[in-house]
Order: sequence, then C-alpha cells, then structure tokens
Amino acid sequence: MRKTYHLCLSSHEEVMHRSIEDYAYDVNCFALAVHRTESRALADAVMSTHYHFCVQTDVIKKLAYIRRNAYTRYFNTKYERSGRLGEPVHFIKELEGIRHITAAVSYVNRNPLHHGQTSTPFGYRFCSANAVFRKELGKEDSRYELRNSKKKQLIPNNCSLPKGYRIDGSGMILQEDIIDVRYVEELYVTPRSFLYMMNRYSDENWVREQIEEDPSRPAVTLDAIEQGVEEESVERMLSNEKGRVNLTLLTDMELCGMIDNEYVPKYGKVSVYHLTDQEKAAIGNDLWRRLGRRTSEKQIRRCLVM
Repeated sequence: MRKTYHLCLSSHEEVMHRSIEDYAYDVNCFALAVHRTESRALADAVMSTHYHFCVQTDVIKKLAYIRRNAYTRYFNTKYERSGRLGEPVHFIKELEGIRHITAAVSYVNRNPLHHGQTSTPFGYRFCSANAVFRKELGKEDSRYELRNSKKKQLIPNNCSLPKGYRIDGSGMILQEDIIDVRYVEELYVTPRSFLYMMNRYSDENWVREQIEEDPSRPAVTLDAIEQGVEEESVERMLSNEKGRVNLTLLTDMELCGMIDNEYVPKYGKVSVYHLTDQEKAAIGNDLWRRLGRRTSEKQIRRCLVM
C-alpha cells in the first residue's frame, strides 16, 4: 500500500531555478518521476531555491532521485556547472490521516504566498493551486498546447511524454495532468472548503483539528513544512500569509534574468558560474546602485552565487 509523503529539497544560498524555462523543466521532471514510479501526485510548488511536493508512493527515495537527477543534469549542462544541486538529503515527512494530509497539501499550495511571491496562492504559475476545482472556480482554459516538434526539448532525453500529458506554451506540463485532481478534490470535498483552506490563517485551530484526528502524530504546521528552508523566517511567512506582501520587490527570477541576460554577456562569460569573484562584486555593486530598495544584499549574493 502506498504511503503519503511531503518532501522538500532546498539549495539555501544558491538559486536552483533562474528562468521560466528552469521552473518549467523541473515541474516536468516531477511529472515524469511520478509517472515512472506509478505514484500519485497531490501537490507541487517550485520556488527559486527549493521545492515542495506531496505524493503517495511505495518508492519515495527513487522518485526523489529521478526528479533531482534529471533536473541537475539539465541545470549543470545549461549553466556549465558541476556537482550536486541542493542539500545532500531531502527533508521527507510521512503523512497519515486525512486532516494531516490536507494540511500538508494546503501548505504546499500556499508556499508561494508564504515566500512573498504572490498575494494569493492562485497568482503563482509553478504550483498546483490552480489544478483543482478548475470549472467550479471559473478557470477557463485559454492556454495553448505546444507543438509536438518542440516538446522533446522540454523533457529529459531518456523519457517520452506520457499519453494524456499536455505541455503549454511556456514548456511546462499542465499541473492538472500531473496532480491526481479527483483524489485531491475529495480531500477538500467542496470548492468552498478548498478556497477556505487556501486563505486560512495558520493558527491553533488547525493544529487542534489534526490532534483530534490522531493525538499520537505531530500536527503539520508551517514550521514543520518549512524545516530545512532558511531563506525566510516563519514570522515573515506568517505576515505574508495575511496579505502583507510587498510585490514591488524583485523576484529571484527577475534579478537572475538581469544578471544572466545583461551582465554575463557583458563580461563575455557563458554563465554566472564562470564569473570571477571580482566580476561578481562589481556586478553586485552596480545592481545595488540601480535597484535600491527593490532588492537586498542577501538576494544579490544569492543570485550571483557568492
């Protein structure tokens, strides 16, 4: 019988996803890992320095390895980088009980909100919040599917696109084709319940409900989900949860785009990984002068791999 897991992999001070193509390719790696291991995907969220997902599987370590290995090969080839991408081991938590599982799925879908990327979970492209209750929530499908001739470039070389999987114009497999939508909708029961959980505050009531379900198992909390991710404090994430998100700040993807498309070519290098320490320092100083309060020293250092 398949068990249910939440998994997180973080790179801490190194950006794992620098462009739209990187995000999309990692989502595709997740989809193909789920398919190859005959697992069930419940939720997925890809951030610049880490990702979360919830799955039901008999082979969690194999699934995690397939995704990580395929994406690392892609990333290292694209940026002429070498070595492991991310921490030595994944953070893995087994989940039991409907309320515990639903809480974990909800936290994964709300991850972009917690990290200040969007004011609601539905405004972020690279998570599964928009995959369920699409008809009931008025999500008309206006996306177009990519031509077959280009699809091969967007998945690992040793894989083929499974039947029924669609790739949109950005090169990403549609989340509703990856996630077991029917199962996840049964977790929430109704669209109204799903909307409530997407907007619910992380409070004692959520913890109490899980303890009532199974007092022997610790409740799934924001602390537990974000264990191993050090970019932001839980206090800051709770503030973001209440809608206090500063959307004037640059995202890591936007800042990496400036570095990769403006500065790296200026220095005649193939990627940020080929810049010298002196070149990175000069770029960092220039970015700080240009952007002011739209960025931070920590973000600049992270995007320059300093």
